[in-house]
Amino acid sequence: MTGIRTSTLLLSPEGTQPMPDTLQHLGATPVLVCASDGTPLRDERTATDVIGDGFGLGADWVAVPVGRLTDDFFRLRTRIAGDIVQKFVNYRLGLAIVGDISHHLDASTALRDFVRESNRGTQLWFVPDIEALRTRLAQD
Repeated sequence: MTGIRTSTLLLSPEGTQPMPDTLQHLGATPVLVCASDGTPLRDERTATDVIGDGFGLGADWVAVPVGRLTDDFFRLRTRIAGDIVQKFVNYRLGLAIVGDISHHLDASTALRDFVRESNRGTQLWFVPDIEALRTRLAQD
């Protein structure tokens, strides 16, 4: 089944075209695919807002573009990544970080280890694009 349902509408950077967060079925899995220009996930509160949107639309996973995360998310010592990921775990909602994080990985051995371990699990994945997420969901 393929379908798209719209959640909160966001304005594009030009302010002319709405950029919605959408519910998409990637294979059999409903995924809230967040727009790249939405509110950054910077703490537990903003994560909870996205989780609420996901639940409201019936998502099992949330795909967040790298651009929606602050640099502090990728600095593990800030604990922001851990706090956000824990929120998703508590609500049993998968989280996929979508996009190129190579410059962050180049700067941190700890982050490389975190990403490698996360990608081995079933709750948090770092993927280069939505098609890679679709493939990964089909494998589980």
